[in-house]
Formats: sequence, C-alpha cells, structure tokens
Amino acid sequence: MTRYARQIAVIGSAAQARFGQASVLVVGAGGLAAPVLQYLVGAGVGHVRVVDADHVSLSNLHRQTLFRVADIAQPKVQVIAQAMAALNPDVTLQPIAARLDPANVDSLARDMDLVLDCADSFAASYILSDHCHKSGQPLISGSVVGTNGYVGGFCGGGPGLRAVFPDLPDQLGSCDTDGVLGPSVGVIGSLQAEMALSVLAGDRTGLGQLVTYDARALRFGGFRFDMAVEPPATPAFIATADITDGDFVVDLRAVDEAGPALPDACRHVVTDFAPVGPHPKDTQRAVLACRSGLRAWQAATRLSQYWPGEIKLIALGD
Repeated sequence: MTRYARQIAVIGSAAQARFGQASVLVVGAGGLAAPVLQYLVGAGVGHVRVVDADHVSLSNLHRQTLFRVADIAQPKVQVIAQAMAALNPDVTLQPIAARLDPANVDSLARDMDLVLDCADSFAASYILSDHCHKSGQPLISGSVVGTNGYVGGFCGGGPGLRAVFPDLPDQLGSCDTDGVLGPSVGVIGSLQAEMALSVLAGDRTGLGQLVTYDARALRFGGFRFDMAVEPPATPAFIATADITDGDFVVDLRAVDEAGPALPDACRHVVTDFAPVGPHPKDTQRAVLACRSGLRAWQAATRLSQYWPGEIKLIALGD
C-alpha cells in the first residue's frame, strides 16, 4: 500500500478499497482527459474505459499533456493506454477507438460506476446526460472554451444536464473556433477528477453542483441545482442507423461541407424553419442533421413553434 499511503491518510482504507473495485467510463481523450486519467489511474481506480476515435495532432500538444510530438497521427486511446500502463500497471485501462453516439452509449456505459464527459462536444454531453439520467449513473461533465469553463455533477438520481442547460445559445464556442488555454483545461480536468474520486469514495456532495472558473479573473463561482426540474429529453439525439424510410430527413450542412453522406435527405438552412417553413407530414417524424448538432437543435426549436410532431437530432461529425 506504499503507492497509496498519502491518499489513504486522507480518505481512509475503505475508500481506497472502493477505488480498486470501481469501473469508470471516460468519453474523450483530449485536454480534459489528461488530468482526469492521470489522477484516476494514479489513485488506483480499478477499471477505466476510454472512448475516442481521434488521432493525435500537432495543435493538441499545448493542452493535451499526455501526448508528445512522436505520438502525432497515432490513435489517442492507444497512446494513452501505454502511458497509463507505465503509470500504474495495477489499473486495467481499456482503450476503445470509437465515436460516442446514441447507438453505442448503452454498451459503452454498461456496468460503469461513473461516467466522465471529457469530449468537448455538446452533442456527446446531452447523449451522456440523457443516458445517465435514465440509468441512474453519476455523470461528471466538464467544458472549457477560451479561458472559461465549468464542471458539474449530474444525474446519479439527481438532475441531468438539461435541467441546467435546457436551451442552447445562438452560438456555441469550441476549441477549434475560439481557442483555449492549456492551464484552463488543466484546472477543469483536475476538478473533474476531484469530483469523480469523491463520488467513488462514497461522498456524493458534488452531484447537483456546478463549479465555474474564469481564468482571466482567477475566480471560481458556481451554484447548486439539486432541486432543478428535469425537462423532457427533447429534442433527443439519435444515430444515423435509427433513421427510417418514413422519416422527414433534413441535412443542414452546406453542400461542400465535409462529413459522412446522408442519402435521400433534403437540404435546408436553419432560417428556412421560421416563422413557417418546411415540415413533415402528420404521419412522419422530423430528423434534423448537421456536423455538431447545433444547427439541428436550432432548426428543431424553430420547427417546434409551428409543427407539434416528433423531432430527432443527428450530429454527423467530420
């Protein structure tokens, strides 16, 4: 027990034993996952499943501190598996080179004691929250854009992400478009790890709490949302495999926009859907798709103002 002596002095041997028996799902293998994985694996969490389909690129290195120049073009989860094996060979690290979507979230999260959202994707955050709210699994979700970020403890019997963020802004920031500072990502990732270890140790105080961080002002904030009302999980994301022949499918991407093809979809832009615009027949379901899911969500908000039927979203990715 020499490896864990310093933390056992703080948390006790019973909590350490719980760490060793715990299974955790980490979605995303980038900047947030770097401190999360190092601290969870270092703490002796027994089984860690890491899911990410991306490869290491040069622009990752300023914030994704598990990677080196020699790792460029390698699958992130494979590099991480090697690094974590060197850190703590007693931990089972299961790398899965796949993209999270509604078709695989159930199997990926099955038998996990805790889920960590490190994906830097609002679609992934809502997919995970909808799943965890239904399954009762705790979800620790973090996000950073520029120098601002947050981490929250959701689900696990309490409110999910939709209770705190029921609506989306007109524009969502991202690391690609707005940039991000490495230390800001490290702070939020470290808070995710802290919250995760507390939950695994048996202290669920972090669930129902959101912590915000403003790096420019060097200021923390936040609030509790234990009593927040969970709205219906609509519009919900589905996988492309869930499209049926009878669906009214809309592709909101530009004609020359990269990404997987969506055969038989009609093309529109978000502004086509208000105040009155295209809509399905009464017997159809609307399926709105774009790269990140943001335009699909915005179009769904407009469509729902004049059409009362079922609406589903798809985030197609790059």
